[in-house]
Amino acid sequence: MKPDLPPAASAAIDALVVLAVSDPRSPISPRSAAHAREAHVADSLSGLEFAELRKAERIADLGAGAGFPGLVLAAALPAARVDALESVGRKCEYLRRAIEAAGLENAAVICERAEDWAAGRGRESYHSVTARAVGRLATLAELASPLLRAGGTLLAWKGRRDREEEEEAERATPRTAMESLQIRPMVPYPGSRDRHIHLLRKNGPTPEGLPRRPGMAAKRPFGSE
Repeated sequence: MKPDLPPAASAAIDALVVLAVSDPRSPISPRSAAHAREAHVADSLSGLEFAELRKAERIADLGAGAGFPGLVLAAALPAARVDALESVGRKCEYLRRAIEAAGLENAAVICERAEDWAAGRGRESYHSVTARAVGRLATLAELASPLLRAGGTLLAWKGRRDREEEEEAERATPRTAMESLQIRPMVPYPGSRDRHIHLLRKNGPTPEGLPRRPGMAAKRPFGSE
């Protein structure tokens, strides 16, 4: 499904693509940059098939990197506030340049670890959290939970389905308060293969002890025991 974009969105997305392709400090690889519009933009926009994301007022993009999907979604959803969460300084600088180049007044860079942001001003502030190819489901669920309001959703862009990874995230549910609602196969562009978006919902208050120390969610995911 090709989404209907606001009039200014196409120009903003074009600016993001131009920067991703031309800036030598772009976090995406030269090979990937050559296919930026289909491999990154179309994939990012596929998240708009979910009503939960389309109606979100505040969105946090975990491990924002080059701004896919976060900044693309900011362009497509001008009424939403999008925070790009990124802990690597050089990537934060790139994201700031991208926001300026695209004229995205509804986007901001949070140059912190997700755990630190969730322990402070970002705690339970978001309606949706997005994450594209940045970690295991159980890890993403743990990082998203303290950022989300009760009933908020996590959308995780993934490749081929991994039953072990999905079962790990399911076992982690009592400790993350994140339950799987749907796993939807996606075909964001012709020829794309094995793409899925996992939709998880926060089913209650943030569990005690979250967030854990930075790095623990990735090193020792809940559900892996």
